[in-house]
Amino acid sequence: MLADLEYSQDNFPSIILNDGSINTLQQAHAWINTNQVALKRELACTGALLFRGFPVSDAVSYDRFFSAFGYNNFTYKESLSNAVRINYTDQVFSANEAPKDVEIFLHSEMAQTPVFPNIISLFCEKAADIGGATILCRSDTLYNKLAIAEPQWLEKLAKEGIKYTNSMPNGDNPDSAQGRGWQSTLSVTSREQAENKLLNLGYKWQWHADGSLSAQTRVLPAIRAVDSGRQVFFNQIIAAYQGWQGVKENPSVGICFGDDSAIPRHFLDKICEIAADTAYDLMWQDGDVAVVDNHLSMHGRRPYDGDRVRRVLVTLGI
Repeated sequence: MLADLEYSQDNFPSIILNDGSINTLQQAHAWINTNQVALKRELACTGALLFRGFPVSDAVSYDRFFSAFGYNNFTYKESLSNAVRINYTDQVFSANEAPKDVEIFLHSEMAQTPVFPNIISLFCEKAADIGGATILCRSDTLYNKLAIAEPQWLEKLAKEGIKYTNSMPNGDNPDSAQGRGWQSTLSVTSREQAENKLLNLGYKWQWHADGSLSAQTRVLPAIRAVDSGRQVFFNQIIAAYQGWQGVKENPSVGICFGDDSAIPRHFLDKICEIAADTAYDLMWQDGDVAVVDNHLSMHGRRPYDGDRVRRVLVTLGI
């Protein structure tokens, strides 16, 4: 198990197999507590840990398993994400309620907002019959490859930052990967409350005739440095370009440089191309738990099919 880890950035994700010595949730919790420093060291090195064969079977046992790492809870309610999700415990909620034929493209969790978690964990209660892999992509590797392929535009992205423009419906729309309404997204009940919150967060906004809301962020960083000094590609550019409505056709409706200039389409295409070449498909098995450093690893979801209902749950930490 843990003794086999070599603390190499080439391990991705780091896979930790139960050798049969941990048979109860209490034993798993105690083992994680004992090895917490080493596990977090490995996570900071590779960006993702996969625990396989541990006694985790449902939302409650997953909540208990993850709590052993000692992270502070980041609730979905306090986020500004507009993916539709369902809570199962105070900490655990569904990964995304988007239909199974919808791909969730690579992204850093909630990087399109001023408020985001440091850790994202996923638990597979039921794997899909066909497809449904969680996509993982090393954010530092992607940055390094872009520095070679597109140094000029990467430098501008690092210097100017990025602005996102997001559309929120009037009420939740579960048929969309970005279908959480402005009421749920902002945790408000009225337009006045929504405007006050957006103002405090530095957003610009516009109301539409159908009651929906478009909001543009202040300038946010798209490149960050982690504690080790590594530069990472921390943003929602790929997800916005490939998955947000209308952005593929006209990128400027959803994303632009911090100075309001357009991000060239060829740069966006190159980002997506390199990320696709770099990505790793995590093919779930029932009971798997992944712990991901949000700064070091982007993630997404492949479409899936079959009679078995895929059920992947999430918890966030700071």
